[in-house]
Amino acid sequence: MPSEQPPTVMSTDQTPDEQKNIGVCKQYMSIAYSPKENKGASSVQHLCHPDAWFWSPSTFPGCTTPMDYAASHSHVMASVNDLHIVRYDQAWAKNGHVLLRYTAEGNFKGEPYMGIEANGNHARWNAAAIFEVEEGKIRSFTKDWDQKVMQIQLGWAPVKESENPRWNLEALRHPEEMRERKG
Repeated sequence: MPSEQPPTVMSTDQTPDEQKNIGVCKQYMSIAYSPKENKGASSVQHLCHPDAWFWSPSTFPGCTTPMDYAASHSHVMASVNDLHIVRYDQAWAKNGHVLLRYTAEGNFKGEPYMGIEANGNHARWNAAAIFEVEEGKIRSFTKDWDQKVMQIQLGWAPVKESENPRWNLEALRHPEEMRERKG
């Protein structure tokens, strides 16, 4: 497991069991998001129930287990070979459920992706991982992520220039900066 966890920005008081559940989920995420540690499904299998399930049909179609997700994610990391979680924006647990909302980033400096050659583009995005933990292992994992921002920032999705910030290339490449200009 990578040595240091990203910081958590917002949380709340948690019981010792809730802390353990958050720890299991952060351990899973640290492996799944590590270009060095994630070697596919077997990398995270020890953290999951054998019949654990995964749900994110619009972003990871065909993935039905947390192990499938790790395997699919390892292919993305071959292209974005410095991909990592910057911070956990929110992290809390209750009654066996864990929410990790996080910010991740990386650069397209690795292998070609879907026929697109590496261009060095940087991307930063947010996503949420919602887990169910039973007896210290992941029972389910639901991922909520709008991949459009990352794909556009990395040059994986075509965008026509627009004044609309939802489709403006500069706004999508630098969402934090654009928010600061408007606010």
